[in-house]
Amino acid sequence: MAEPPSAGPVPAQRHASQPAALRIEAAGFGYRGTTVLRDVELTVGEGQTLALVGPNGAGKSTLIKSVTGLADLVTGSVTVLGRALPKARGLAAYVPQAETLDPDFPVSAADVVLMGRYRRIGWWRPTGRADRDAALAALDRVGLADRARTRFGLLSGGQRQRVLVARAIAAEARLLLLDEPLNGVDATSQERILSALGELTATGTAVVISTHDLAVAARIADQVCVLNGRQWAAGAPREVLTPEVLREAYGNHAVDLPDGRTMLVET
Repeated sequence: MAEPPSAGPVPAQRHASQPAALRIEAAGFGYRGTTVLRDVELTVGEGQTLALVGPNGAGKSTLIKSVTGLADLVTGSVTVLGRALPKARGLAAYVPQAETLDPDFPVSAADVVLMGRYRRIGWWRPTGRADRDAALAALDRVGLADRARTRFGLLSGGQRQRVLVARAIAAEARLLLLDEPLNGVDATSQERILSALGELTATGTAVVISTHDLAVAARIADQVCVLNGRQWAAGAPREVLTPEVLREAYGNHAVDLPDGRTMLVET
């Protein structure tokens, strides 16, 4: 396997006295009591990035959604910043795989990002100058400060995804959950999103990101977790993203190439 590119900014110094951003122990996740993902054991520290990889239907989205309350913790335990579910829900900022916001709704990019502040100030309170400044700063991080007043629906698909990442950044949460944020975005948007995530982890924010792109996982993650109905492997990218592990976890989705590389095929 090729040498992973540089992971970007050096993460902020960890403090042992602080609780893990996310701790998952002997956990199973699913819907309405039915387990679709089991045997998960993970710890994500301050300033760390965890990449979740696996074929379609592996349980990546289910794991992320369980932390937000959109899926069920069936067995085991999950804590966010030292607080157990369900009381921990709301402590993490979330970027969903499919946004439900109607692109025809007449709101600007800045308006969408301001929605990320409601977790801090409450839906019933008006946003203030500090909130608007935070929204503009978040847009600047994803390279869209000049589009703050542009209607959300008029932005390209990649730009809309960057706005949604900015919305999560504006929440100023210490744990950021992103469900396939790079799916279908252009190269510029991908690099802007990854750069923004690198800046966040450098200041201590923990990131959990699901992705089908193993090169991205190797590039940005401190840990990679391979899922397919259960946890197959977790650890440093070089230890986990091996042909042996991928062949076992992906099954007939993995094809060995003549040059020794492993190509993953979604069917």
